[in-house]
Amino acid sequence: MLQCCPNGARPADVYPAVPMSPRHLARDARAVAALGVESLHVHPRDRDGQESLDPRVIGTVVDTIRREAPDLEIGVTTARWVEPDPLKRTEIIGQWGRLPRHARPDVAAVNVHERGWQRVCAALDAVDIGVELGVWTTGDAVQLKQAGLPRGTVRVLAEVTVTDPDTAVAEAVRILKALGPVPAPILLHGEEAGAWPVLEYAQRNNLDCRIGFEDTLKGPDGTWLATGNEELVRYAQGKDVGGRWDRRRNGARTGGLRAAGFWPGSRAEHRR
Repeated sequence: MLQCCPNGARPADVYPAVPMSPRHLARDARAVAALGVESLHVHPRDRDGQESLDPRVIGTVVDTIRREAPDLEIGVTTARWVEPDPLKRTEIIGQWGRLPRHARPDVAAVNVHERGWQRVCAALDAVDIGVELGVWTTGDAVQLKQAGLPRGTVRVLAEVTVTDPDTAVAEAVRILKALGPVPAPILLHGEEAGAWPVLEYAQRNNLDCRIGFEDTLKGPDGTWLATGNEELVRYAQGKDVGGRWDRRRNGARTGGLRAAGFWPGSRAEHRR
């Protein structure tokens, strides 16, 4: 399964192609859904461009996207940087439950390292919203293994925050090993310069993965800004994009895998 993360927590003015408004998010959702993307993870914004968990904001964003991409799974964040108080977060999520079904998220991401994460998961399950569990480190993975998956878990998001393309894949392997077998699909993804090597590793190992402006603004060679989320998705699917395919194949995308020893003919392989 390929998920698209079109905006994330990036500043509202980070880059004109990053969608922030409901209309622009819906436009990108329609475009990536046409390419076969099955899930969308968005960070809704209020009229001032600030991230928000307010049910009116959530409802407007989800409803607008759903009108343009009715078959797409729509997920949102519950991150503590949007609302630091976990009790307040659970109260807000309870209000999401009163939204009409078409304006209610299908899933929501909960970070395991955040205080009160299990309470937030229970609040989501109570209003029939699925849980995506964010695991950022091996410590998070161990904590989740000890606690067990809460009811309503849809998938585990293994999020590699190491951005060095030469070591991101190795960190991904460490997190996956710490997680071990879990009774839910694992979606593996990286960030910034680590996004493409980790995505390719996920694809080679038949794991769910994601791509979008939340994870990286740049294409696989690490030098040019993507024109849109649709372009990033096309690259993730192995498609030619505007004649840039050769640069992708010869560029930085494979560098992290080669350096980590996960690619035939890599420096690490020669050392062995």
